[in-house]
Amino acid sequence: MYLIFDTETTGLPRNDKAPISDTDNWPRMVQIAWQLHDEMGTLLEHKDFLIQPDGYSIPYKSEQIHGISTELAQAKGSPLSDVLKEFELVLGKSNFIVGHNLGFDINVLGCEFYREDVETKLLDIPVLDTCSRSTAEVCQIPGGKGGRFKYPTLSELHQFLFVQEFGEAHNATADVEATARCFLELVRRDKFTSAELLQDQSYLQKFLQHNESPFEPVGIDHVSLKKESAAIRASGESDEDSGQQADVGNNIELLRSARYSHLHNHTQFSILQSTTEVNTLIKKAVEEKMPAVALTDSGNMMAAFQFVSAAEKHNGALEQQIQQHEKELEEVTDPEQRIEIRKKIDRYNDGKVKPIVGCELNVCRDRLDKSYQDNGSKVLFLAKNKKGYRNLSKLSSLGFVEGFYYVPRIDKQAVLEYKDDLIVTTGGLGGEIPNLILNFGKEQAEEAFVWWKEQFGDDFYVELLRHDLEEERRVNQILLQFAEKYEVKYFASNNTFYPDKEEAGAHDILLCVKDGEKKETPIGRGKGFRFGFPNDQFYFKSQDEMKELF
Repeated sequence: MYLIFDTETTGLPRNDKAPISDTDNWPRMVQIAWQLHDEMGTLLEHKDFLIQPDGYSIPYKSEQIHGISTELAQAKGSPLSDVLKEFELVLGKSNFIVGHNLGFDINVLGCEFYREDVETKLLDIPVLDTCSRSTAEVCQIPGGKGGRFKYPTLSELHQFLFVQEFGEAHNATADVEATARCFLELVRRDKFTSAELLQDQSYLQKFLQHNESPFEPVGIDHVSLKKESAAIRASGESDEDSGQQADVGNNIELLRSARYSHLHNHTQFSILQSTTEVNTLIKKAVEEKMPAVALTDSGNMMAAFQFVSAAEKHNGALEQQIQQHEKELEEVTDPEQRIEIRKKIDRYNDGKVKPIVGCELNVCRDRLDKSYQDNGSKVLFLAKNKKGYRNLSKLSSLGFVEGFYYVPRIDKQAVLEYKDDLIVTTGGLGGEIPNLILNFGKEQAEEAFVWWKEQFGDDFYVELLRHDLEEERRVNQILLQFAEKYEVKYFASNNTFYPDKEEAGAHDILLCVKDGEKKETPIGRGKGFRFGFPNDQFYFKSQDEMKELF
């Protein structure tokens, strides 16, 4: 008996080599589907289940892939314990478990059995995987490691075997049907040996006689989970708190008169990530009449001296003008002239810009653990004073001296040791809390939010960004809920990497240089794509532009 199964989950593990007992590492299962076939390939049973979330939610990015929302899973899912019992029963009938890239599904499912403290035969049954070196040789798709053929995706394997695509990819029922069809066709074509199938030499001949034609789909109806989730939301069946939208109607005049400062800016010292020169950063802040501006390069503080010097040079020139006018003020007795001189002094004082030194540091689990790549989360720190500057310098140095592995890294232990006189924010989409919201769920994000709040108190801020990205809209909604619940202040931000909107193209070329890519390569993930920013909104916006955004 062949048991073909597939799962959909809340995301990916941090470490794919971790044991199934590491419950914090492995994602939660939100759907499972299976088909049981006899030795000749005949379908005997097929089932699928959504899993009711218990103590977790389904992250935004995972929902975008498989379409299963928390609301849908709560409304139409089954308790995990019931699903595991059903699966254990079908395991008892099976001689093999079959899947595509099955190691991931086995670990996810095995971890669920471990969480429920339920014994299982899952790890004792032989495995047949349709994503393997042998299927790579069958499909012969270039691009694998060491000049070999790459392992085929399920879609690629299905396309090769049947010269047609299959619908509803990333719905477990559709993936199982496609996997079963591919597996049985591979058996029919002698791509699995008798030894692999634990059969004698006559088995494959009998299988071919029983299945003379290529395998066809078994005809299972696949529900569009994205449409189901949309329908659940539209009908108002969600119990999830949608949060409150900030009402600034009564404060619109205050907003217009308020002065804005950019607090999240990268310069050319964010190596091959930004086109903004240090002097240009100060110049832009002055042009936009901002009272302050922050330097927050990635991982290092090498630009700090030049940044502060540029600000002091600008402020020093204004101070000279102020002193001259103050001398004039001592000599002038006419009231109207004195008023005009004071206005000039006020304008020069308003023209000064306060340099704020900060750094965007990669905070990982353990900076000393270099057994696997853990770049951590990008957390924004700002120094409140000289002591804060020294502590931030120490953290940055630790990232290079002790934590460097692919990137300079620190960990929360280091943060606790050198947190005095530092301000910390939730950061951008790469920050710990936004990343948890998008990829792991609201519950884990809230735990992290509470940790930072407990450690930094009033020096912890929610950073709201609007670069016209749907991910940011989802993150901001939940961050505002957290801010209200835990009484944390929040501020509007724009993560800048180039000074003007027109320089987005030049910045994109810089990213190509960094990664050794060609500009004409499309932006995206996976083979045939390259890294790039999603739009041209990561520039140093004016005060009016920021007010319009928020």
